[in-house]
Amino acid sequence: MSDCVFCKILNKDIPAEFIYEDEECIAFRDINPKAETHVLIVPKEHIDSVMEMSDKDEKLIGHLVFAAKKIAEKLNLSGYNLQFNVGKDGGQEIFHIHLHLMSKFA
Repeated sequence: MSDCVFCKILNKDIPAEFIYEDEECIAFRDINPKAETHVLIVPKEHIDSVMEMSDKDEKLIGHLVFAAKKIAEKLNLSGYNLQFNVGKDGGQEIFHIHLHLMSKFA
């Protein structure tokens, strides 16, 4: 989507330091972190929200969680939170599905 900030990052129209990438997703640090470690894991396919997912997207969510595990291992995290914000009332600010990986809260 041309107006989606995450799609622009995926297309390298907006710079970001990727800390993980595979065939289905990318990960980069949140520019407004809520924890010492705050990484966003974003699928390469644009889907607005978990509410917009279809049956064909079921494996994608599992893939994002597994990517989070790999990233946590790479960053040597001893514990972490994984969070999806779903819809405006659920705190979602960017309408492109993404998983928050957060650790070391203040």
